[in-house]
Amino acid sequence: MNPTLVFFIIILCSTSISICLADNDNLQDACPTNTTVTRMVFINGFPCKNPSSISSADFTTSNLKDAGDTDNFLHSSVNIVTAADFPGLNTLGLSIARTDLDLDGMVMPHSHPRASELFFVRKGIVLAGFIDTNNTLFESLINEGDVFLFPRGLLHFCMNAGYEPAIAFSVMNSQNPGVVSIGGAVFETDKLLIDKIVRRLISVRGTNMANFSKIHIQ
Repeated sequence: MNPTLVFFIIILCSTSISICLADNDNLQDACPTNTTVTRMVFINGFPCKNPSSISSADFTTSNLKDAGDTDNFLHSSVNIVTAADFPGLNTLGLSIARTDLDLDGMVMPHSHPRASELFFVRKGIVLAGFIDTNNTLFESLINEGDVFLFPRGLLHFCMNAGYEPAIAFSVMNSQNPGVVSIGGAVFETDKLLIDKIVRRLISVRGTNMANFSKIHIQ
C-alpha cells in the first residue's frame, strides 16, 4: 500500500478518535440553549438560540447561590448545573457544581465518565480523594481556598473533616459530565428502602436457620 495513503489514514483515525472523546467545539462565539424547542431533536448537545435573541441573562446563573438540603442520610448535597439549566454553557464543554457538607457529611464514591473535576473548597476543611485504575488511593485534607483535582472517569469522594459545615464549588470540562454512583447503585439512601432491605435480610436469615435446624434434627 502507498505509504502516503497509510499515513493519511492514520492521521484521519487519530483525529476522529480525539473528536469522539471530547465535547463538540463551538463554531460561533456562543450558543445559549434554546429551551423553547418542543420537538425531539437528536443532536449531541442542545439547539441554539437565534443569535438575535441572545442576552446577558444567558451567561448568568444564581443556581449555586443557595445551600443545598443536607437533611439526609449522608448529610450532604451536590447540585450540578449543566447547559440544560445554564444556557450559556451550551457547546463550551463546561459545567459547574456546588457541594454542601454538614458536620460529618460525605459524598459517596462516584465518577463522571465524561469529565475531570476541579474541586475548590470555599469554606471548611474537606478530605477529598480518588482511586486510580491500579486501586491506589490519592487523598488530601484541603482547606479553604485549596483546589483538588479528580481525574476523568475515576472514583472519587469527599467528606467534611472539620467542625463546621463545608462548602465547595467544582468546574467540570464537559457540559454533561454524567454521574455513576457506586453507593446509589448498591444502597439507596431512602429510609423506607433500607428498612425493606433489613427486613428482607432478617427474613432470609430466619429461613436459613430454620432449614439448618431441620437438616440437623433429621
